[in-house]
Amino acid sequence: MRHTTLLLLIITTSLLVCCKNNSESNLPSEKIEPVPTTQLEFKIQSQLGEGAFWNHQTNEFYWVDILGKKLHIYNPETKTNYSFSTPSRIGTVVPKNDFSAVVALDDGIYLINTKTGSLEVLSEVEKDLTLNRFNDGKSDPKGNLWVGSMNLKEDRASGSVYKISETGETTKMIDSVTISNGIVWTQDQKTMYYIDTPTAQIRAYDYDNTTATISNERVAVEVSTDLGYPDGMAIDSEDMLWVGLWNGNAVARFNPKTGKLISKIEVPAHNVTACAFGGDNLDKLYITTASVDMTEEEKAKYPLAGSVFVANPGVKGVKSHFFGNAKQPVQ
Repeated sequence: MRHTTLLLLIITTSLLVCCKNNSESNLPSEKIEPVPTTQLEFKIQSQLGEGAFWNHQTNEFYWVDILGKKLHIYNPETKTNYSFSTPSRIGTVVPKNDFSAVVALDDGIYLINTKTGSLEVLSEVEKDLTLNRFNDGKSDPKGNLWVGSMNLKEDRASGSVYKISETGETTKMIDSVTISNGIVWTQDQKTMYYIDTPTAQIRAYDYDNTTATISNERVAVEVSTDLGYPDGMAIDSEDMLWVGLWNGNAVARFNPKTGKLISKIEVPAHNVTACAFGGDNLDKLYITTASVDMTEEEKAKYPLAGSVFVANPGVKGVKSHFFGNAKQPVQ
């Protein structure tokens, strides 16, 4: 997510980033492929929809309303959505098994029972760091949760990205983060991509699946501010990146090897936050949006903001990794 401070942050951060840019990242975009616009999937005025995750075991779409303090589990077949309230803001969710998931709340990481809503603390990381809250996160191929924090005022790089094991062991992996967002891994388990929104970049890291560690940080994609601000992210079967665009009314598909924009799906919401491939064949793209940070004119233009949308992107996704060692997908 972002607010009005982001433009200044982007200018400031760009001066601080010392990573080597992809030599092709400034090349013109490829010819944009036409992609069908989205359809409304579930009408709801969530404040800050996020945390998109397709549970391929149950064929349900997990997502959160961060500011509404709710975990949502949506069933596309029955068109039903059931929710659990949380005691503080909920940044992300990743299923663990048939009856539990891991969630990131203001004061740490918890396991939530998806039948009863009861919570069990897993890690109290950043419990006393009240200038931050947790935001987006996903599990790596080994089942560790990688989750990032963000500065509440969005005016300094006080956040970090942590790796949290099934037993709660917590390791800081990336520091000096302002608004931690999308994170994905390639199918060969050799590369991790990550977004800190104010940098307007998608960064790449070499990923060692044996040790679940990263190295060789670099910039894969420079996202033009004309498109919006990069938020949540998914990866498809071709290892291309699908990124929600805050203040951009769309989901964009980028080629991280060339840094180029490939295609864009228009969404009838001003702030597009996250997406996940779902459906029986992983050929649908479920998209979360927000209803906050909009002018009165934008509210009138996008009355469905905060709802969940779906598109047929023309490419399949891959199964996302569950939290913990059980039920890791076979690609």
